[in-house]
Amino acid sequence: MKEYQHMRKTNAIRILEKEGISYVLREYDIEDSALTAEGVAEALGHEPEMIFKTLILRGDRSGPLIALAPAGTEINVRALAKSSGDKRVEMVPQREVRSLTGYERGAVTPVGIQRSYPVFIDETVELWDIVGISGGVKGLEILLAPSDLLSVTNAVKADFARSV
Repeated sequence: MKEYQHMRKTNAIRILEKEGISYVLREYDIEDSALTAEGVAEALGHEPEMIFKTLILRGDRSGPLIALAPAGTEINVRALAKSSGDKRVEMVPQREVRSLTGYERGAVTPVGIQRSYPVFIDETVELWDIVGISGGVKGLEILLAPSDLLSVTNAVKADFARSV
């Protein structure tokens, strides 16, 4: 793990700086195992539950939406649907992720997505002083305070993540 030094600034980083939000960037070696939130947590030496994966789903009423869930969990789609005002939600096909978000798989971040989608974050986010999200490129993680993440994404806290 090392400080972010030589990569270009991503949209997420620019937005955090514009909003005056404090953050720390960490790079990690990209391996297939690190393309999961669990792999990122291991590569960075953090508890899995403090690293949040960004998932893109589609609600039958809301359309695309963003869900942030801790590593080591899966989404209870019924609970997320209820929180989002949908009857049902489902994961979008992987081939649609880039066109919906502007980011490739393994680099999707809730900060700086091309379009404005509703964002939902599992309520366990408040258990941590610092949480991690993707930095917008593979191999880069942003660490920030949960309150700042909630603020910059306008996320709604909900109970929808279940341990795997």
